[in-house]
Amino acid sequence: MRVRTYFSAAEAQGQEMAGATAVVIDVIRATSTMVEALANGARAIYPTVSTEEAIRLANTLGREDTLLCGERKGLKIEGFDLGNSPREYAGDTVDGKRLVMSTTNGTRAFVAAQGAERVLAGSFLNLDAVVGRLRSEDVGEVVLVCAGKEDRFALDDALCAGLILHELAAEDDGDPGAELNDASRVAQALAEQFSLSAHFLETTAAGAALVDVGLEADLPVCAHRGRHSLVPEMNERMIHLPGSSR
Repeated sequence: MRVRTYFSAAEAQGQEMAGATAVVIDVIRATSTMVEALANGARAIYPTVSTEEAIRLANTLGREDTLLCGERKGLKIEGFDLGNSPREYAGDTVDGKRLVMSTTNGTRAFVAAQGAERVLAGSFLNLDAVVGRLRSEDVGEVVLVCAGKEDRFALDDALCAGLILHELAAEDDGDPGAELNDASRVAQALAEQFSLSAHFLETTAAGAALVDVGLEADLPVCAHRGRHSLVPEMNERMIHLPGSSR
């Protein structure tokens, strides 16, 4: 298995991913929120780059069963139905709904990864399920696409990537059987240095930014490893659970 890691959506943009399985990671908070939403019955999620694109798509899909979701600078976009807090995506809100989402970092990472053969959504909430999926399908090349924070390295995403690599290695008695690029080796080293917790996330730049806007209650949710055993997948710019009716 070959594994490449990119530490921001900007870094991943334009990279050749044909034939690879990409795992998009935005711990704080897009992929955590997507996993939570789909676990609570959302039909599908449509990632968009801009607010304008999101509004156009939601109107095209039909507003009666479509929610506009997203944030800028951590806060809900004015006029949208939901922000980017996983705590907003309870079953009574999203069950049976299509979600059109635009976020500062995460949705851009999905666009950057769309050239891959498969595009999966990864977070701490479903980390073990993602590892299981990669193992069960005997994937030849994996690309870990960390969304980053405003086109820069984000420690929370890098730790998630590193723990994925750590688990892949653990299943092979410490040898991942993988060819790792330098960024993957760095991510692996981070997983050996840091332990996952809500407090750890609070010490990261992305976590501190949430604290600044009063959304620190999201951090325990984002740090909840193994909360769900599902792996969202993107097909034609639509993120859903494989086998679900959409």
